[in-house]
Amino acid sequence: MKPHLLLPVLLAGTFGAAQAQQTTPPAGKPEDTEVYKPVPPVVAPGKTSADPPADAIILFDGKNLDQWVSTENRDAPAKWTVGGGAFTVKKDQGNIETKRSFGSYQLHLEWRVPAGISGTGQGRGNSGIFLASIGKGDLGYELQILDAYQNPTYVNGMAGSIYKQTAPLANPARKPGEWQTYDVVWTAPTFTAAGGVGTPARVTVFFNGMLVQNNTVLTGPTRYIGKATYEQAHGPAPIKLQAHGDKSEPLSFRNIWLRELPAAAQ
Repeated sequence: MKPHLLLPVLLAGTFGAAQAQQTTPPAGKPEDTEVYKPVPPVVAPGKTSADPPADAIILFDGKNLDQWVSTENRDAPAKWTVGGGAFTVKKDQGNIETKRSFGSYQLHLEWRVPAGISGTGQGRGNSGIFLASIGKGDLGYELQILDAYQNPTYVNGMAGSIYKQTAPLANPARKPGEWQTYDVVWTAPTFTAAGGVGTPARVTVFFNGMLVQNNTVLTGPTRYIGKATYEQAHGPAPIKLQAHGDKSEPLSFRNIWLRELPAAAQ
């Protein structure tokens, strides 16, 4: 056989052996890998993807802030302005957060930057969702809210970013005055008995229906200056909304609901 004919013959022989190996039936029966229990619960979905399913916890129904408190004083009610089926940031009242604490969850939230907003960069409709609030002020893990429509800023601080950690995969922001949607899957971090990190926090975010964070691993709670790190163990935590100190017109929120999810395995 000529040398240049040897390679095709060898490749054909290798392919034939691989094909024979792939078609060899595995040992056992199909039933060996069929799982019947536990049966997933039946949950009636909402009429649209924005509507809460039957098992959702309603965090804002358009009427009141009964599910929220002041971050600085958890014994005090949230005092942001409610009206027209939405509520609006009241900056002089500080951040607000949920009465309840949560581990891992699925969250739906809608927000709107006012039409005709002023300011540029980080001074334009700035707020944030702290997916787990672990202290007063701006402590926790922040998913940034900001006007991102033709408003350049640092990419790990734009809407859809995990603030100062991970930029979004795309910018699907609508114009100011239009409602924006976040759909979030938050996997809470776990910690060992000694206080070390068992599994880091992870988050998936859809921004106006577009994937912008794909099971992103967080390196720790948000820091404005310096790298994020895990410095203290914590359990379930409230969800916090930020009353940012920029001078632009305050933004609004509506239709907030949550589904609790099983805890991450360590």
